Amino acid sequence: MIKSKIIHPELLGLLANCGHKTKILIADSNYSFVTNSGSNAHVVYLNFMPGMLPATTVLDGILEMINIESTEMMAWPDDFENTIHSEYLVQLGNTPMVLKERQDFYDSVKGDETLVVIATGEQRRFANLLLTVGAVF
Repeated sequence: MIKSKIIHPELLGLLANCGHKTKILIADSNYSFVTNSGSNAHVVYLNFMPGMLPATTVLDGILEMINIESTEMMAWPDDFENTIHSEYLVQLGNTPMVLKERQDFYDSVKGDETLVVIATGEQRRFANLLLTVGAVF
């Protein structure tokens, strides 16, 4: 038996294949998992029902397994209160985060570097988080 926070076999295998600069998307339940992913991306479906699993729980598991060099999020409208953004910042500590306009964010996800797209049950809007894998120290 594996003793780690992540026990999902497919996700473990994909994380093991990630190298420095590989990208991983933690996607909310509104994201178009297939049409807004690149040709190299593998979609892992963890969206059992609305609210399960939340993106913050998935991020906790990922942070236990790999180093994150930087992150990207899609920018949201000025009149939208993005509560998950502040939660991500706490979870990520000093990891840099860039906010990108919608199409620029989609273009980043569709790039050849994106290997994993994790479909979550996160219901909050603008919760998509693109992680860039860091080196092992």
